[in-house]
Amino acid sequence: MHTSKTAHVKDQDSQYMREALRQARRGYREGEVPVGAVVVSGGEIITRAHNRPIHLNDPSAHAEVLALRRAGRKLGNYRLPGCTLYVTIEPCAMCAGTIVQSRIQRLVVGAMDPKAGACGSVLSVLNNEKLNHNVAFKNGILQADCAAILRKFFRERRKKRRSGP
Repeated sequence: MHTSKTAHVKDQDSQYMREALRQARRGYREGEVPVGAVVVSGGEIITRAHNRPIHLNDPSAHAEVLALRRAGRKLGNYRLPGCTLYVTIEPCAMCAGTIVQSRIQRLVVGAMDPKAGACGSVLSVLNNEKLNHNVAFKNGILQADCAAILRKFFRERRKKRRSGP
């Protein structure tokens, strides 16, 4: 029975991560770094977001922050206990701090970010004993797909820079 429950959770995690990937693709089409996020509560997606710092001229407009802001407005509380955040890449320090402050219960990540990740790769913000909240963390859900869209985006960006304006 434990195996069946574990398989069900993995299937749900994959389903929600696919939606986060759809959001990342929206960002990609808009010329933003392709990161997508969804917030789930009670088995339902309550908010979706993708990176928007370029379009909004806002350095804090990362997918995670936008999704959490929308969830707070929708639920009428900045604290989001019982919610799960799905994001295509490991959050940066700013986003990880926002996740802790939101009191999100669980974070599920597609690909880790060895350059700027703050959930274990470079920093470990989520389970810092000095902070007032710890977040359950899982990674590697649809990892290849999540990493591929980022690689493609940055490969194209480097190619454009080399070829000039």
